Amino acid sequence: MNPARHLVLVGPMGAGKTSIGRCLARHFGLAFVDSDHEIEQRTGTSVTTIFDCTGEAGFRARERDTLAGLLAGPGSVLATGGGAVLDAGSRRLMAANGFVVHLRADVPTQLERLARDRSRPLLAGGDREATLHRLAGERDPLYAEVADLVFDTRHLPAADAARRLAQQLDARWQRGTGPLRPTEPTA
Repeated sequence: MNPARHLVLVGPMGAGKTSIGRCLARHFGLAFVDSDHEIEQRTGTSVTTIFDCTGEAGFRARERDTLAGLLAGPGSVLATGGGAVLDAGSRRLMAANGFVVHLRADVPTQLERLARDRSRPLLAGGDREATLHRLAGERDPLYAEVADLVFDTRHLPAADAARRLAQQLDARWQRGTGPLRPTEPTA
């Protein structure tokens, strides 16, 4: 078991991090936080605008800082953005301070779930399917690196997925209450 105050959800867009995360937060009696929403609250602007003005690197730096602040706070269920794992510092923060669940969804499932969603900067224009395949190739190994548990959300409505995942978490996640664990080895 990985004792941790936070339950951190990672995975591709359309995997259900927000909808499943809200259900899990109710189940465990924890606050629910969506990191993208938190970034927007802290900056006063949309994720799309941040991408447009600072590029992906600027957004990832803000994301890492936001994650550090959230993970230093009280226990929560934290839904991260699909690319949060791209930053090595963010991966270290999540692994050190959370029980990390990789919510897995294949590209056909993502396309179905995101069919009407026009709010994703990385899916704006171009071939959505090709983009999702490219992102999966880049990110899947990083999700695997940081995950304490992998849970497939395909073919499951959010409430059913959350109920099944909660059963697995009840057996595998030891909810810690202590201080933060360091993100870097100490000498």
